[in-house]
Amino acid sequence: MADTDPALHAPRSNASAPDAAEELAAVDLGSNSFHLLVARVGEEGLMQVVDRLREPVRLAGGLDADSRLSAEVGNRALACLDRFGERIRHLPANRVRVVGTNTLREMRSGGDFITQAEARLGHEIEVVSGAEEARLVYEGVTRGLESELPRRLVVDIGGGSTELVIGDPGGPRLMESVSLGCVVHTQRFFADGQITRKRFRAARLAAQLELEYMERSYRDAGWDIAIGSSGTVRGIWRVLMARGWCDDVITRDGLERLVELVIDTGSIDAIRFEGLRDDRRPVFPGGLAALVGIFDSLGIAAMRTSERALREGLVYDLCERNGGDAIRSESVLATARRYGVDEAHARDVADTARHGLRQVAASWGLEARQHERLLEWAALLHEAGLSISHSGYHKHSEYILRNSDIQGFSQTEQTLVAVLVRLHRGKLAKSAFERVPPGWIVAVRRLALLLRLAYLLNRSRKPGVVPDFVLEATGDSLRLRMPTGWLEGNPLTRADLEREAGQLKAAGYRLSFE
Repeated sequence: MADTDPALHAPRSNASAPDAAEELAAVDLGSNSFHLLVARVGEEGLMQVVDRLREPVRLAGGLDADSRLSAEVGNRALACLDRFGERIRHLPANRVRVVGTNTLREMRSGGDFITQAEARLGHEIEVVSGAEEARLVYEGVTRGLESELPRRLVVDIGGGSTELVIGDPGGPRLMESVSLGCVVHTQRFFADGQITRKRFRAARLAAQLELEYMERSYRDAGWDIAIGSSGTVRGIWRVLMARGWCDDVITRDGLERLVELVIDTGSIDAIRFEGLRDDRRPVFPGGLAALVGIFDSLGIAAMRTSERALREGLVYDLCERNGGDAIRSESVLATARRYGVDEAHARDVADTARHGLRQVAASWGLEARQHERLLEWAALLHEAGLSISHSGYHKHSEYILRNSDIQGFSQTEQTLVAVLVRLHRGKLAKSAFERVPPGWIVAVRRLALLLRLAYLLNRSRKPGVVPDFVLEATGDSLRLRMPTGWLEGNPLTRADLEREAGQLKAAGYRLSFE
């Protein structure tokens, strides 16, 4: 692929792009570098880049043996986010998406760092799973790719992980994220800066071993074109180009010549290659060993490169979310069907929960759009655990949602939905909130109360049984008013509400009904 990507990218048919004048911002908190992309996306799917910022923070290099972040690297990262924040703090939340990848997934006490980082940026940070990172990379790289090359292998080597995706114009088909990155691989095999043939051979073999479990399925699936994204692959490509060892694609022959050149230098300090940025030198041997190992494992003959990556995928995903959020809605329904959820009943619970939310949103400080979607997703998935057992099924549902890869969702979003599902019945256990970001705790507690009421009112599972009710909220109190005579005609629901009032009182809330 040429150095300049096609300017025109076909939009998804179900996504309505924001107005062309609106700026969208994506922040990628990678394990090697932090990236900020500000762009506009027009009606035809044309992405116009307004601003780019990149800083080599080397977050992965700051983790110690216990996965704790050093103060030096933490301060460097926060200083970078101060600068990013100045550029995007004024933008509305629905036009900004900030994601953390492998290092934030691995970091112990990551919540403390994220809280400080959010304050610097002025926006929330989502930690995404490896599978979601892979999906976003694929979206960014392949949007607008020529249709005559339908099967695509996308390889993104980051600082702490590598994402490998095989897909087609309809989206990803195989997605994997492996613990293989330029920073961690360099630390593992070239920590003292010395490069020997033996060390490089070990690093190359280690990369192959990381991919061993997926090698067969990927080779069997096949692809028409292999594309490498990220700074690692692009850096290697630029060095090869500067030496005349490739044209517009990375070849196996070119890589082998570069391997010999790197070994001959003998040390990282001696690497002074034309086309290679200074900030790439310290992690170049690890990144090269990773790429060569991937070529070996998957039998890749040639690889194009793309300057687009995760951040472009985030911008397109923002367009999707602002235009109807079809990806996450489809993922929720697919998950519900996978676990045999009674979809009609789940939708009744969702409708009831939405009706309650719209009445108390203003008094409880809830946002109709954002919180309504969380509530709806939790309602649609609250009975997923019945596929395991009725006893304690809400806990089984929580486990499923915490540990599944659900396309379009960050780990933070999955945690919020999982907590709501856990709390839709039984005790309002404080332990359920342990992994909820501090800024979300009050909202999640209030949404959980609404979901509990919706669950109780629909317990008979009869379609259309819930009448038009009035719900009022003041502080930690809820007042439910049903049509005259309805509770007398539904004694089981009255008994459930009386029991619920007692459980909520023990948790510090007051529920009254009439």
